[in-house]
Amino acid sequence: MNFLIPGENMKVKFKKALVTGGAGFIGSHLVEALLAVGCQVVVLDNLSSGNLLNLKPLRDHIELYEDDIRQLNDVERALQGCDVVFHLAAVVAVQQTIDTPLDSAMVNDIGTVNVLEAARKMKVRRVVLASSCAVYGDDPRLPKEESMTPMPASPYAVHKLSAEHYLRVYGELFGLETASLRFFNVFGPRQDPSSPYSGVISIFMNKAVSNQVPVIYGDGSQSRDFVYVKDVVKALLLTANARNLKGKSFNIGTGNQVQINRLWELIASIGGRQVEPEYQAARAGDILHSVGNIDMAKSLLNFNTDFSLEQGLELTFEWYREQIEEVGSGNAEVGTGNEIKKQTKLKL
Repeated sequence: MNFLIPGENMKVKFKKALVTGGAGFIGSHLVEALLAVGCQVVVLDNLSSGNLLNLKPLRDHIELYEDDIRQLNDVERALQGCDVVFHLAAVVAVQQTIDTPLDSAMVNDIGTVNVLEAARKMKVRRVVLASSCAVYGDDPRLPKEESMTPMPASPYAVHKLSAEHYLRVYGELFGLETASLRFFNVFGPRQDPSSPYSGVISIFMNKAVSNQVPVIYGDGSQSRDFVYVKDVVKALLLTANARNLKGKSFNIGTGNQVQINRLWELIASIGGRQVEPEYQAARAGDILHSVGNIDMAKSLLNFNTDFSLEQGLELTFEWYREQIEEVGSGNAEVGTGNEIKKQTKLKL
């Protein structure tokens, strides 16, 4: 079958890769891109938040382990013969890490150490971590630069920062090549709007295709750096290919910020909607503005974005529209784990 790769075709320097969390939103796009460049792909995902439907078109072309990064033996089994690990598996919901700090730490902290330890034992060449701009916390300085002192304000952010340090230390102690990517606000197809932890774009998309009123918390002047998922995948591939990264951390975004009010205007326009948002009180703890300086990624990874915000929104809206049409036809599939069944609800 034909697979889609973000950006220009590129040659990779590895033959087989493990993607932890490969059934998730970003992970499934990465799996697709790896197959497109001729790489053998192994996916390890316990499907606690990932969805097998994200991998349905790819299922016959990958090795899939429905296992858990908290179990070292599971990781070692999945890593057989791999050159590179893309470590995306994590508890990514900030509130969940607050509500269940011990369970979340077992996944995000111990799980990461298991990935690194297995990679060391199995003589894997490189580990690439999906980190987060959340490590910067409430520091008001803009744009966010990698040289800034991290100020994590949630267990989730602490986990990601800790993981970055583990990668650096494993490189220094054991010679394992590592690098971490601090994603800003990633969006695109397959992002689940039904989750209370979904990004604002997936929620707005769902409202737009359903012609419902979106809720904006605060006055809508808050801004974010929105980056399309295929540009994030491109950054992951470039990082796996690059030389002499020595545990460095890189911002991955667009370097541009967009206000939430403007974001809804764009999405409503794409969908041909004329729906005014409902404004509610600002939520405590919400960061007002966030944008990343991506100069280091440009310089050392040769990273640049291929998709404008408008292009990414149009592609994402088309995907959501297709899901709604499938719901209307009664043919939408939903499901996680070993159960994939026919139901009349949004396919996610």
